[in-house]
Order: sequence, then C-alpha cells, then structure tokens
Amino acid sequence: MKVEFWVDPICPFCWMTSRWIVSVAEDRDLEIEWQPISLMFKNNPPEDSPFYEPTLRTLHLLRVMESARAAGHGDRLGELYTEFGRRIHHDEQLDFDVAQILTDLGLDATHAEALDDDSFDLPIHERMDEGLALVGDDVGTPIIAVDGAAGRVGLFGPVITSMMPHEAALKLWDGFVLMADTPGFFELKRTRADGPDMSTITF
Repeated sequence: MKVEFWVDPICPFCWMTSRWIVSVAEDRDLEIEWQPISLMFKNNPPEDSPFYEPTLRTLHLLRVMESARAAGHGDRLGELYTEFGRRIHHDEQLDFDVAQILTDLGLDATHAEALDDDSFDLPIHERMDEGLALVGDDVGTPIIAVDGAAGRVGLFGPVITSMMPHEAALKLWDGFVLMADTPGFFELKRTRADGPDMSTITF
C-alpha cells in the first residue's frame, strides 16, 4: 500500500507517529513517501516567538530533503528524516552537521547547500498544500494519506505519545485505515494529558 506521510522534523508528535508507522511498514507492506509540511510556513510565528528559530531551522532541513528528492533519492528521505529526528528529539540538537549526515548515508554532501536555497520552498509549498487539501487547514502534523475505496484520503494523526507493543501497533494501523476509508468519518479526539515519551523509541 502506498502511504504518504507529511513531516516537519521539529514536531515531536509527528516524530513519534513516524516511528510507529515505520514499525508496522514491513508487516503491512507499506511504501511510505515522505512529504514536507513546514510549520514555519503554516503557523508563521513572529520572530520573537520561541517557535521561530526551531521552525526556521527545520524549514531549511526540509529544503535538503527536497534537494535529495529532486536528485532522484526520494526513496532515501525516510533515512534522512530519521537522522534529523534522532538528533532533534533524542540528542536535543538543532545545530548539527547536515553534510556529515548526508555523507554517512551515502548521499551527496552538496545537498547541504540547499539549507540556504529558497528555490526549494516552492516544492515544499506545493507538496504541503497537497496534504492540506486532503485534511483542511485546521490541523498540524502528522498527516497521513492512503488510497481508499473512493480515492485518495487523508487524516490528521494519529497523535500518540509512546510506542506500543508490535501487535497493538498493527491493530492501530488497521484501525486508522478503516477510519480513513469510511465515508463520512472526520474526527475522533480527546484531551492530550502528556507529551511524547522519547524513551519508548528504540533504534
């Protein structure tokens, strides 16, 4: 099954959900295409906001991902996102050597030049808009899209705060697909009581 997953590397909830979908991908034969959604573009935080510098940094990281995609490495974006996420959410770093990560993954280190290349903002906007067209503007990340009986469908979420046993992870995926493919279904929600527990993620 082809799955599209929209990410901004700064979002911890998106990161947690991405680790969940990666954990079920093999057993559910998922082909994940990683798509950009910039929280800098979406939320437009003012320069004095604590969210400004982090979302600006990850906009630049999304440019690197789009540079790699443009060079024919769309199938490697999951690895690149994983390395960005590992440093941001586990090492608690934002200022890391992107060229070294590219080299370690066997990708051309010159993709790091895209950090300051705003020509990649156009494909980021276009791909982001495709995701928001499926779910509406009043959501953040993660966004996941699958092929349903009536065509391409997307949902915001699931928002999860810890990894779960594998069988439970598979059941959650099956339930997600069922909800996404149910005509007329739009939303389930409850108040979130805690944040992502990164210690439940293993590599």
